[in-house]
Amino acid sequence: MIKNFFIIAILAGLAAIFVTLFWDFGDSETLTPLATHYATNGATEVGAPNLVTSIVVTYRGFDTLGEVTILFLVASIVSFFLKREKVQKEIAPKRETSEIILTAAKLLVPIVMLLGVYVFINGHLTPGGGFQGGAIIATAFVLLLMANPDFEINHKIIATVESVSGIAFVLIGVLGILLAGGFLDNKVLPLGTFGKIFSAGAIPLIYSFVGLKVGSELSNILSNLQGVQKEEM
Repeated sequence: MIKNFFIIAILAGLAAIFVTLFWDFGDSETLTPLATHYATNGATEVGAPNLVTSIVVTYRGFDTLGEVTILFLVASIVSFFLKREKVQKEIAPKRETSEIILTAAKLLVPIVMLLGVYVFINGHLTPGGGFQGGAIIATAFVLLLMANPDFEINHKIIATVESVSGIAFVLIGVLGILLAGGFLDNKVLPLGTFGKIFSAGAIPLIYSFVGLKVGSELSNILSNLQGVQKEEM
């Protein structure tokens, strides 16, 4: 009885919070001073047509570093809790993988990986970036595991890519402090011609390392889940 009372009280409190937020919500007709600065000076200061990229990678570089760190911690925690002792069990006969999935994997995996690379390399020009590109690359590994459950991701390669990209990301940020105006300041490299692939300073390089790190961390999570599934079979 007491337990149900607490549950109802918590639900009522959450409902009151959301009703208050919904009731007080209103459209913002003007930009804040900070948002106005981003919108007015972002393209000139950073040299990237994608204003979202300008904000995420340069002006709010510490936030991006925090997001990458959180993803790394999540991957590490998942890996830790999925470690189990191998138990010998009777293995059920495996069902053959569909020929459609096998054919689709052979055709689509290279294309999906190429798309992921394209998304994070062109993140300063078009919608996309390192997180989106890395997630797309990880979906290629999902397709590989669906087509071939015995496929094993090389942990050494994944760990190497993750470590090198993470260290390089932080080093570029530190170079921004030493050579430019602050952490992850993209002016450590020339801004180049606005709208071209080699432009916006170090942003394409930063997003390439972010994409590789995100892709390797998500792939590592998939590999750990696959290992647990094999142990339970």
